[in-house]
Amino acid sequence: MKKTSYFKIGSGSRKGFVSKFQDKELKEVINQNKISKLRNKIITKSSENMNELIDNCISLTITSPPYNIGKDSDEDLSDDEYWKMITKVFEEVYRVTESGGRLVVNVANLGRKPYIPFSKYFIEIILEIGFLMRGEIIWQKSKGANANFAWGSWLSPSNPVIRDIHEYCLVFSKDSMKNSAKGEPTIKKEEFMESTLSIWNITPARAKKIGHPAPFPVELPKRFINLYSFKNDLILDPFIGSGSTAIAAKLLDRDYIGYELNPEYVKIAKNRLKNETS
Repeated sequence: MKKTSYFKIGSGSRKGFVSKFQDKELKEVINQNKISKLRNKIITKSSENMNELIDNCISLTITSPPYNIGKDSDEDLSDDEYWKMITKVFEEVYRVTESGGRLVVNVANLGRKPYIPFSKYFIEIILEIGFLMRGEIIWQKSKGANANFAWGSWLSPSNPVIRDIHEYCLVFSKDSMKNSAKGEPTIKKEEFMESTLSIWNITPARAKKIGHPAPFPVELPKRFINLYSFKNDLILDPFIGSGSTAIAAKLLDRDYIGYELNPEYVKIAKNRLKNETS
């Protein structure tokens, strides 16, 4: 039986193969050019639709979502509207995250009457979207009695209040626990040993100093960026707020893309980037 050569000069099959290959290469070039124009930008819009970003372009997302409890950084949403918004954002995060890429969500539990396990709700939503959970870091913000003065019943068992001095950093992966991407790591031995422990002691940022009601310290995203990304990787924060994730990315020779609805917070983030990374 005579074999058909698909690479015979002038054959339609070869032309079709080359055309498809060239189309794929051209598409990749266009996509890379599109992303390069967005690197190190903060986009003033909702991250519920990140149509500027192509699929599978983000190595690591680090974010702290708004809590919808009346802070200046919150929108005035009903509970249903809030959780629909959160779901849409993390569906988009999933779409733009590369296979093996990571997601870190900083969240605190809320309330006393009743206690609201916010971290539980975020875990359920993000797992339902398709992410795999790697674990959680307990961010211990302060030690001792000065953390919170809401004692409840002082020196009495009738109603003592548990005073939170921590938040959670929930860690997820897309598709696989292992990231097969290649690159140059920047983490040192001592930092690696410390960062792979489940409790991190990091002093919180001061809201009044930064001008944002709920900033997290630059040290927090720095640790995750060093632990979970390579040099020159692209880092996303869909709720970038005062810009801590972007600052950490630039200090560690990564690029960032951020989304923020409030133009005033975008100004704060850009000023911090100018002052803290130059």
